[in-house]
Amino acid sequence: MTLLALDPSDFLSEFYISFWIPTAVLTAALVIKLPTIIRLWRDPLLRAVGGLLLLACGVFVFCTPSTIAAVNRLTGVPNVSAPWCYSLITAFCGSCLLLIITWRNGLSDRSAATRRAMRWVVSVYSGVVVALWVLFLLADAPVERLRDLDTYYATTPFMREEILLYLVAHAAACLVTSRLIWNWVRTEGLDAWLRWGLKLLGAGYVLNLIFDASKLIAVIARWFGQDLDWLSTNLAPPVAALSAILIAVGFILPHAGQYLHDRWMVRLAHRELRPLYQLMRSTSGEGVPFVLRATPELRLTRRETFIRDVLLPLARHIDTGLSRRSYDAALDLGHPPARARALAAAVSILDAIETKARDPEPSEPAAGPDTTSLLQEIGAVSRALRRPDDIEAVRARAAVPAESVAVHD
Repeated sequence: MTLLALDPSDFLSEFYISFWIPTAVLTAALVIKLPTIIRLWRDPLLRAVGGLLLLACGVFVFCTPSTIAAVNRLTGVPNVSAPWCYSLITAFCGSCLLLIITWRNGLSDRSAATRRAMRWVVSVYSGVVVALWVLFLLADAPVERLRDLDTYYATTPFMREEILLYLVAHAAACLVTSRLIWNWVRTEGLDAWLRWGLKLLGAGYVLNLIFDASKLIAVIARWFGQDLDWLSTNLAPPVAALSAILIAVGFILPHAGQYLHDRWMVRLAHRELRPLYQLMRSTSGEGVPFVLRATPELRLTRRETFIRDVLLPLARHIDTGLSRRSYDAALDLGHPPARARALAAAVSILDAIETKARDPEPSEPAAGPDTTSLLQEIGAVSRALRRPDDIEAVRARAAVPAESVAVHD
């Protein structure tokens, strides 16, 4: 009952989102992308992404009421922040369209149609920016408005046209951008991180359309003598902030998600090698020296190298006959072929360690098995060592007395 009794503007005011929050998120996205943008500056896609994020940051910095007041005071012109903020929003719209054109046509497309489309976007939105300043110079807007300028001057000549112009330009760009993004999401073969990033981008641009609709409805209501200002002053700002957050995360996610996924896979591989590493360490009597500042990739490489370096001289003690019997035994116990190979290798390595302990230097060393597959599958062998019960079962079944084999033969 309490919520039903609330005025919509009072209700929406509870969900106010500071413009500095999306500014911080957008800045983080720009910082993450900046090294790649600088390194690959000739890439038009990266330039478009960088320009879009920079303009988006500028929009939220300069559209904050405190910044609006500061710019007005600094220039001495009431409401001069209006064409400035509208220009930033319009430039942001143009960047969105340029980004989509680059994505849609691909980086290798240098056709006349693509160049013409990009020139058209630059020309149209540059013309809109010029028109915004001309309309402001022609308008009479002496009363400074920090939060409700769109509705306060909705019926003022020239300001009315300026407000309508920037909203229509913004809505058109967001409509085209969101449609193309959602079409892209439905294509096959996309990386999972890229797909989720595109979904967030698409949701962000849809929210931008809600922002435009809220502003337009409030402005048009003023034309007919109605007061729906709360749509412009209370609904549109948090929608714009949430939209910016989704767009920023949409740009961050493919890069950061893949980075974190790669780091997790490296750490997981390092952890999976621990049983085999400990076994090789106990065999050699030494391990990999600890380096405090070593990267996860370096630690994984050093652990893999150490394991292979110990396995190579140990291979001459491996009983190839036991390896074959262990593989057959693992299959008989119901293990799939890949798991059976890993269990057979684990049994062979354990037997080789015992053989080496009894006779470190055999008088007539065997040629030894081909260790190529063994050295390539150390991860699977290490995982097999985590199940000693399975190894013992395979080892027991493989250790068939020679007499039994002869009787069957």
